[in-house]
Amino acid sequence: MTVYLLLILGFALLIKGADYLVKGASSLAKIFKVSDLIIGLTIVSFGTSMPELVVNLLASFGDNADIAIGNVIGSNIFNILVILGVSSVILPLLVTKRTVWIEIPITFLAALMLGLLANSHIITKSSFHGLSRMDGFILLIFFAGFMYYIFRIAKKEKNSVIASMSSETQKFSLPKSIISVLIGFVGLSIGAKLVVDNAIIMASNLGVSPSLIALTIVAAGTGLPELATSAVAAYKKNSDIAVGNIVGSNILNIFMVLGISSTIKPIPLEPRNNIDIGVAVFASLILFIVMFTGKKRLLDRWEGAIFLIMYVVYTAYLIKLG
Repeated sequence: MTVYLLLILGFALLIKGADYLVKGASSLAKIFKVSDLIIGLTIVSFGTSMPELVVNLLASFGDNADIAIGNVIGSNIFNILVILGVSSVILPLLVTKRTVWIEIPITFLAALMLGLLANSHIITKSSFHGLSRMDGFILLIFFAGFMYYIFRIAKKEKNSVIASMSSETQKFSLPKSIISVLIGFVGLSIGAKLVVDNAIIMASNLGVSPSLIALTIVAAGTGLPELATSAVAAYKKNSDIAVGNIVGSNILNIFMVLGISSTIKPIPLEPRNNIDIGVAVFASLILFIVMFTGKKRLLDRWEGAIFLIMYVVYTAYLIKLG
């Protein structure tokens, strides 16, 4: 029972830590007169990906590669099939033309790249199977390219929905902003350690692999900030935020989180991880395809329901696999 309570406490600290970090960093950006749009597209999106990053770094340094890779792959699958599924059931999501033709394909490209880099040993004949430091460096180059694209968009679009969202952020005093950021980092660090340590204990107690726990419980837990953001955005009839939050998070999870993690320490992969990567690629592809079924650029309720059913089937497969 203590393990489960500590795991829940860890998730709570991750969510609140990310919240404090985003609020404090956004306030600092306002103090130093950084534009609202840049705040929304960078600091806020970084904040929702922080739980995955901190969990990954701790898992990697602790030689728990199954949790490091499973956390990101599982989060990306959870983001599309569950969060967009739930959000579109609440309210059909109308997606902008730019997101359909640029950001969603980048999400697909990121998942595909992960699969190619993770299996590059087939071509290079290397004895290491997984993401090497060079692979991490390549992912970070693509991350830099994505951020360049974001800043280009930020200069062109002055009335972004994300900008209006971030403009609601309260501006604190400089000391309070710094304290908020520090509290956020502490919360993320302690929360991530609790999640990783107790996820391993839980896996051991249940007699299942850490990979299964990472792909399901840990992935869902670190995806809670995205779920809350997108569900509330859908309820408030703000489709751009609901979809953009997920698409941006999935791109950052692979290019930034796995890029940083594998650059610091190579992440080995098991052959079974290829199936999970394949599901992530498939989920991104399906998201693109449904933009052209029924009403164009609309993720309807019935499509969201199908997403949720697909996740249930995938989870059942994971449990059966053990």
